Amino acid sequence: MIYETGAGVVKDKLNVHLVAHTHDDVGWLKTGACVQNVLDSMVPALLRDKNRKFIYVEQAFFQRWWRDQSEATQTIVKGFVSSGQLELINGGWCMHDEAAPHYIDMIDQTTYGHKFIKQQFNVTPRIGWQIDPFGHSAVQAYLLGAEVGFDSLFFGRIDYQDRAKRKADKHLEVIWRASKSLGSSSQIFAGAFPENYEPPSGFYFEVNDDSNIVQDDVNLFDYNVQERVNDFVAAAVSQANITRSNHVMWTMGTDFKYQYAESWFRNMDKLIHYVNKDGRVNALYSTPSIYTDAKYAETDSWPLKEEDYFPYASDINAYWTGYFTSRPGLKGYVRMLSGYYLAARQLEVLKGRNKAGPTTDSLADALGIAQHHDGVSGTSQQHVANDYAKRLAIGHKEAEAVVAESLAGMVSSKSVHGSSATHFQQCPLLNISYCPPTEADLSSGKKLVVVVYNSLGWKRSDVIRLPVVSENIAVYDSSGKQVESQLLPVVKDSIALRNYYATAYTGKSPSSTPKFTLAFTASVPPLGFSTYTIQSTKKPASNFVKQALYKHTGIGKGDVEVGTGNLKLIYSKSEGKLSQYVNSQRSIEASVSQSYLYYAGFDGTTGLQNITVLRGPIYEEVHQKINPWIYQITRVYKNKEHAEVEFTVGPIPIKDRVGKEIVTQITTNIKSNKKFYTDSNGRDFLERIRDYRTDWNLEVNQRVAGNYYPINLGMYLKDDKSELSLLVDRSIGGSSIVDGQLELMLHRRLLYDDGKGVAEALNETVCVGDDCRGLAVQGKYYLRIDPVGEGAKWRRSYGQEIYSPLLLAFTEQDGNEGTNFQVSTFTGMDPSYSLPDNVALLTLQELEDGRVLLRLAHLYEVGEDKDLSVLTSVELKKLFAKRKITKLSEMSLSANQGRVEMEKKRLVWKAEGSKDDETAPPRGGPVDPLKLVVELAPMEIRTFIVTVSKTLSRRLVSPDLSLHSL
Repeated sequence: MIYETGAGVVKDKLNVHLVAHTHDDVGWLKTGACVQNVLDSMVPALLRDKNRKFIYVEQAFFQRWWRDQSEATQTIVKGFVSSGQLELINGGWCMHDEAAPHYIDMIDQTTYGHKFIKQQFNVTPRIGWQIDPFGHSAVQAYLLGAEVGFDSLFFGRIDYQDRAKRKADKHLEVIWRASKSLGSSSQIFAGAFPENYEPPSGFYFEVNDDSNIVQDDVNLFDYNVQERVNDFVAAAVSQANITRSNHVMWTMGTDFKYQYAESWFRNMDKLIHYVNKDGRVNALYSTPSIYTDAKYAETDSWPLKEEDYFPYASDINAYWTGYFTSRPGLKGYVRMLSGYYLAARQLEVLKGRNKAGPTTDSLADALGIAQHHDGVSGTSQQHVANDYAKRLAIGHKEAEAVVAESLAGMVSSKSVHGSSATHFQQCPLLNISYCPPTEADLSSGKKLVVVVYNSLGWKRSDVIRLPVVSENIAVYDSSGKQVESQLLPVVKDSIALRNYYATAYTGKSPSSTPKFTLAFTASVPPLGFSTYTIQSTKKPASNFVKQALYKHTGIGKGDVEVGTGNLKLIYSKSEGKLSQYVNSQRSIEASVSQSYLYYAGFDGTTGLQNITVLRGPIYEEVHQKINPWIYQITRVYKNKEHAEVEFTVGPIPIKDRVGKEIVTQITTNIKSNKKFYTDSNGRDFLERIRDYRTDWNLEVNQRVAGNYYPINLGMYLKDDKSELSLLVDRSIGGSSIVDGQLELMLHRRLLYDDGKGVAEALNETVCVGDDCRGLAVQGKYYLRIDPVGEGAKWRRSYGQEIYSPLLLAFTEQDGNEGTNFQVSTFTGMDPSYSLPDNVALLTLQELEDGRVLLRLAHLYEVGEDKDLSVLTSVELKKLFAKRKITKLSEMSLSANQGRVEMEKKRLVWKAEGSKDDETAPPRGGPVDPLKLVVELAPMEIRTFIVTVSKTLSRRLVSPDLSLHSL
């Protein structure tokens, strides 16, 4: 029988848009479950009837399948795409999470997928499809929605209380205006599904599904056409009752479905045919684009939604907020590699991309996959998490070769003609004080050269800390002048951890043990490097301070003061605990305390604590062994006005058969009145109010879990006098459960599955041989108190330094004076120029065709800082100092279409209550091709493809010619 499947939209009738889709997690329970079958069976199913339609999302899977197809199949699939039968939507490498990724990673992985789609099919996705992440962020809506040119964004998971109210009010579909700074210029039509991203009950048609197929053979006993049509109409009318306009979308598919696509399409063919014959409603094959256009055509304005959709609870006692911290080791690894990938791409541009390899592409692929909503979120099974980490490690290794090669070419060693001879090593395990090049014995006259690269667009000074074996060493800058350094002893607690984890990572135990941490301050130009040498001396250098080591055992009165600069931390001698934070420069004197607890009701910090204070001229540190599995070092630097807290948590004990979630709490007297502020993917800050939601009257069932939010950059609270800020080094969960207090969850280890699909407890372990232990996690957070209104400068500028730490590379040379580098200090920009304080260089990347992808971001929101929340500008001629820009094209955020072209075709939606003459906040104007000055308004990110003339030479000809500049 031939079925009539060609129905389009019918005016004045309820239209049911059947959207055939599969949801293919890029890692969750498996690392690639049968996706090949889905795509293989899609091709003949679509060939069978030109009216059938299908959508596909995850490009990490799609491109892998695509590579294996014959030219004939590829031609057929290109036909599907150009005719609209197959629509590639969302289009990122994965469907990224929205709580744990940093906005730069979200942009990068979306760009990576969009580039593939543009290259192969010459199309630009126009719909956001974030159907499975566990809550939805403001940054997703305005940045990864409107700014990539999407016309709409659809998702499945919102809080059960929010969903109930939205259904009752017909507010599931809204205009989401998520950016306070960009306002209506970056709003998007956003739809939450009525239940989830699956079909209505009874309409599942995978081969073994329970739903009744449409049986239209009258000779068979199970003939059921009218019954199935009635079911269809009832489900459609039910959904129409909670949806505005005459259009409803049915998501016909779910996880890894369409292994045999024909079983779905055959039943949908019959439903469309018989439902339309019945005539009560109109059924049609559709896509989210067709649905969006129908919604746009029918309704003038939609309810307004601001802020975000966090936290997410699926029912009364099921808040999905623990995952904000789950797998903190993986979260830290992803964040570290994200900053490294940014720096490695810059060096690729500065030196010139090596077409033969190595390249940064495998790290791009691995980071793209890791942003998946079961990846960096920490919600996959353990073997899948291992696969993410393995891919990241492989990508990291190749990117390290790019960095080493680039730096070698840029310092251009004198000793060898032709190719550069300098062999640079790097130390990815420096966080656990493991760095073989710095642990070498230099007494034989060798010297260690340290190249320090700064990927930020402004000059910076930072303290470098390296493990060393001898106290008889000194540090010199590139002019041969000795620089101030200090040595602190390495404590035995950290040595045991170092040896265990270095063995776990490298497969062999360390051959040396460092005795000291050497510290010195490196000063590095923007987008450039400085060089330092470490050499052996006859005796400890004059600035070697014999440490004042003393323990406080709870006996005696008085206080211990730590810090030699503006910032002083005061510890009570009797308890060994932090009691005061003093910054005389800023007239801050605040009462502060810190404690560790875990959820399961135990206070891990009861009783007195020993503290050990290590002193020196560059920084001082306080060591606290909180209990056998929590160790903390607090550092106060002479030239910085914040405290750095390094924690080591784990292995979390489970002999009592109790899983534990470890938190630290910072308590002050600030009268925060239930309010605190958390970032959205490291970008905008959103106000949070304890036990409150803007969009509905919250019924409070979970006082803690229901007030937890994802933190990627930091959080703060304030009153009318001062503000307390915490910044973090990875994605983490945080809250303010009590006024004046901020809480961070640092680690969690659980013994039971939560019944939400993973089917495995979150119980991470590490093994060296037969020695298996629960995972220990080491990380940092940073604490500062400012007069009210003055904290944003630190949060934004130091937040950049945390994301982009100085990159270190090491090489040994013979012990003559100075280095044998032709170039020992370098900046890629005009030496007199640096980026404004409110601008970040997000992307500098050489594309395959030699053009350069450039992204610039304004770091501040409207009203965030009295000096820096203003229109600012970047002089591209000074950024690209030694290359002539011959062409500049402004692009969409994901660089797959021109910005002007994108804005012309993007649908302009209207929110209820908006006036026709309502103006969006101003943005930077067009770039004059002669002046080449880029303006940026608060929170604006601008993306360009830059064509530049080649440098005069790939190799430096003499020490005073910096031809490698951009």
